[in-house]
Amino acid sequence: MQPTTTLSITAVDAPEFDPFLAYLNDHLSDNGANGDGYFQPLSRSASHFPADRVAAFRNGLALPVGQAGWRRLWVARSATGQILGHIDLRAHAERFTEHRCLLGMGIDRGHRQIGLGLQLIAHAADWAQASGPLEWIDLQVLSSNEKAIRLYGRYGFVKTGETPDMFQIDGQKFAYTAMAKRLGGGWAGAEASVYPAAPGAR
Repeated sequence: MQPTTTLSITAVDAPEFDPFLAYLNDHLSDNGANGDGYFQPLSRSASHFPADRVAAFRNGLALPVGQAGWRRLWVARSATGQILGHIDLRAHAERFTEHRCLLGMGIDRGHRQIGLGLQLIAHAADWAQASGPLEWIDLQVLSSNEKAIRLYGRYGFVKTGETPDMFQIDGQKFAYTAMAKRLGGGWAGAEASVYPAAPGAR
């Protein structure tokens, strides 16, 4: 598939959250479906955004960076307004981590492998670097999601650890990989050059 040339990446705030949530739940319905593998630690019967976390996600969009529970969300839209993918940054739950944030991302099933993932990561990283207090972006990904790991590696994320058998979902065992990127460069790590070009992630 060729890259989408008429897309825009825009921030989502609380009043626009409900349409995004509908897109997100549709996206998550692909998790573990049709033999394509799991890209979230959710069972097939619960592959939707957990209802008990919806309010925290929505409310976090209005919180200032550095405050517990803050979150920022961007979506890529087509010229007709269709959501093609998303990326979000959020606070760590632990105290004294205001200089770091966690990344989450997903691409709509019809728009993978066109370079959209790298565009979204670049957009969020540029925002984070300009935000002031943030120095690191962290992420966690199922170790079986090799396409996503290669994609993040291409943007300079480095593997910082792996937890074997972190999840047991639908009769399967999944390891969990942690990755990190220091904003502004200066920390590439030994693995930064080992990731070949890869299709977009979920």
